[in-house]
Amino acid sequence: MAAINRLMRPICRMGYSTLASQKPSNQWGVAGIDQGSRSQPLNGGPKGSNMQWIFLGCPGVGKGTYASRLSRFLGIPHIATGDLLREELAQCGPSATELASIVNQGKLVPDEIIVNLLSRRLEKSALKGESGFILDGFPRTTRQAEILEQVTEIDLVVNLKLREDVLLQKCLGRRICSQCGNNYNVASINFEAKDGHPAISMPPLLAPPSCESKLITREDDTEEVVKERLRVYHDKSRPVEDFYRSRGKLLEFELPGGIPESWPKLLAALNIEESDSKHELAA
Repeated sequence: MAAINRLMRPICRMGYSTLASQKPSNQWGVAGIDQGSRSQPLNGGPKGSNMQWIFLGCPGVGKGTYASRLSRFLGIPHIATGDLLREELAQCGPSATELASIVNQGKLVPDEIIVNLLSRRLEKSALKGESGFILDGFPRTTRQAEILEQVTEIDLVVNLKLREDVLLQKCLGRRICSQCGNNYNVASINFEAKDGHPAISMPPLLAPPSCESKLITREDDTEEVVKERLRVYHDKSRPVEDFYRSRGKLLEFELPGGIPESWPKLLAALNIEESDSKHELAA
């Protein structure tokens, strides 16, 4: 991880000149894991292993939810660029006003800002002696994917998928506790089968009584902004899926429902065995 940080800093100074592409090894099969490359299932570890994974998917699909659960299960850091941006905004630095305007309009944050924040986060991880990571929210463009490919080997890219009408309702139902920072969702989702997609049901993820009175809605979780974020994703981020698909690293996973239904199926798709800690992970 320290090596990634050392290489990313000069990239920032270079002004992101075009980088030569490298061909990583074809470790993972397209639309699923190449089982021949991993004959032994993962069983909650080994803790601190050096896996370098990415979670892709439309805004609101649940990248943070599932990435954070896997992070705890595998004992590797979960690095969410959305969290890094919110931390930067909370510090009210000189660029906070400009950054807030970009985020609240649903636009993509410039590469320079994202890579700088990620570099600083990786530096903290290196100082803690952490190894491996699960990236959530980066890369968002093929240019960012090229930067990342230049400096490190990504083992697996998990692409979470969910029909767009469900995504919209999920985003509009998101709530955050202003005190503890935990995420909840008040939407009760029940959609019939449509356009080849199966019916889907997701119960609300309600806050405990201690958080109920402190729930707030993110400023960018309005219908107009959510639709704009989805449009930007289809325009800019869908090519990132093709980037990793062409390298045989993309695992497509369509969420079949809420967390109780999707979590065990995601573990199975990743060839990860649930252990005695499964109750902790499902909490």
